[in-house]
Amino acid sequence: MSDQPQSDPSQDSRTPVDLRYQGQSGRVDDDTLQLFADDHDEAVGFQGTVQDPIRVRELFTLLYETVKSDLRYVPKDRSAYLAFQQQRRAKSASRSAIESQREYFEWLRKNDPLAWLILDPVVTAHPDRLVFEVFSKDEGAYLRMDLDWSLLKLKGDPKYGTTNVDYGEALYKAVQDMRGHRETTLAMGAESLGVKTEGVSAAIEKHIEIPNSWLHGFLQVQSAATLADEIRFDMAPMDLYNLLRHLRLNADQKGKGRSIRAELIPGERPRLVLEPWELVLEVDGAPYEGKDAQVVRIWGRRRLMLLQRILPFLDKVEVCLIGSGMPCFWIFHCGPATLTLGMTGYIASNWSQTVHLDVMLPSTDGDAKDHWAAIEPHLDKAYTASLKDLTAATGLSKKDATAGLQWACRNGEAIFDLGTDTYRRRPLLHGGVDPEALRFRNPAERHAQDLLEGRGGSVKIKTTAEVPGRGMEYTAEVAVEADQREYETSFQLTDDGRVYRANCTCAHFRDHGLKEGPCAHLLALRILLAEKEKELRAQRGTKKRKAETRTYVRRDDTGEEVHTLRFRHEELKVQWGLRTDLKHRRQRLRFNSVDEARQAFLARAAELEARGFMNATE
Repeated sequence: MSDQPQSDPSQDSRTPVDLRYQGQSGRVDDDTLQLFADDHDEAVGFQGTVQDPIRVRELFTLLYETVKSDLRYVPKDRSAYLAFQQQRRAKSASRSAIESQREYFEWLRKNDPLAWLILDPVVTAHPDRLVFEVFSKDEGAYLRMDLDWSLLKLKGDPKYGTTNVDYGEALYKAVQDMRGHRETTLAMGAESLGVKTEGVSAAIEKHIEIPNSWLHGFLQVQSAATLADEIRFDMAPMDLYNLLRHLRLNADQKGKGRSIRAELIPGERPRLVLEPWELVLEVDGAPYEGKDAQVVRIWGRRRLMLLQRILPFLDKVEVCLIGSGMPCFWIFHCGPATLTLGMTGYIASNWSQTVHLDVMLPSTDGDAKDHWAAIEPHLDKAYTASLKDLTAATGLSKKDATAGLQWACRNGEAIFDLGTDTYRRRPLLHGGVDPEALRFRNPAERHAQDLLEGRGGSVKIKTTAEVPGRGMEYTAEVAVEADQREYETSFQLTDDGRVYRANCTCAHFRDHGLKEGPCAHLLALRILLAEKEKELRAQRGTKKRKAETRTYVRRDDTGEEVHTLRFRHEELKVQWGLRTDLKHRRQRLRFNSVDEARQAFLARAAELEARGFMNATE
């Protein structure tokens, strides 16, 4: 691998998708909303009268708001659109709205491909429900909307399958006009179901070039849902209202915490702590049923502001977590509708958590594809099924069936429904996706994996050192055979898994830093550390360690008491006090041997756990 400056990640490989609609989705007459589906899926369609127009209006609005959601801080650039407007003014202004839109799409595709990123909503019609899926522009949020067929008074039988629908500004405005006192018909598949389309103009063709990094994130967040089943708790709608109200009235503070800490104690109601205000929200839900007491950090809380308009329709909220800083899933039960919001906990630029998620997801190599081939016919027939049903139907073991289904989720063939604990058949793209193309988001990740596997180089961790108040600093030596040299790579990793102060001696980092993404050497070190972290968790308590840090917390009427234990070689440091105090009490102890220091460390930890403190190290 030559150490040349890497290309802009935005110019990396893309997956072409051709969509063709008979017209623009929107209102075709006074009482009919038409969703135009991709012509490649003519068999998919339905028609019915909306039974709860206000509820459906707010749910469809949330879909649109999620698609355009972008929490990345990027100054608005209108140069591309202004250039197009200038071109258009020089031409005839007599074209119809549809023709103008088609011209704009074509101009965008040729002149500003970076704006052409978003796949239209994916719609799946199954016997039990209608499912819509969208992914935000900044790769930070996945939203699935499940509508029970009882929300529609159907005219005829729906035609099942998966397709894309055109959801633009016209449909959004038409949805806003829905009223409770006015009957509204919702239809998809106009020709097959006989909906009047006299007002429809020429067909719309979209030639979308989806960046593989966007598609990679879209599929990964869904497959991560299979991991989010152990840490789970309920919330009342009023709890969500209180959370959103505080976020709306209080701006984030630069340089301070922006997460939600979930304090979970078996048999007790969960508590949510909003940083940096340390506001404690006592959740009015069922007691936490997990096995161990723990503190989990939830990121991406500002994304929850999208849900303000559906608060009146909420019956219950479920929160499903994988771990601190990892993707989280919020399930909102709205009567006959269910929303599943998956938040990555990072945006596209935060590569640290992205790589960590890759390591946590189960491996889908080996016979996983063959296992899916055995499952696919049964899921095609049943549309949706539990893991138990699929193992009984195929004769596969639970392990093999899980591997096959995980492969299907990561490659766009199926989705996992957290609300019902079932799998659904849903082919994302015509002809499927290329697993090899989606294995890496950019060339740097491919190079990093080659280095870790010994192809063209090697990665060796040289030193690890604790940085008080920051976390751990890791330094590695990365040998690259093509360059005939070794690079020194280092960064600090905070307790919640974020990278802080990265550095590398390669030319790419010297020229660009992290502005164009991390270099392959930094990625290789992060992946290696994530793999070793997984091993250390499995070996914890069985292998004698020479250094370890643990944090314990307990809350009472006076506030949250925090104890931090740091053991390193023959030394033990103890720090404790209320989290809101500026100064904590400290104790520093030295022992004659590492074993004595370790025993004192474990004894202090056991004492804190016996006193009701929760391990908040992660």
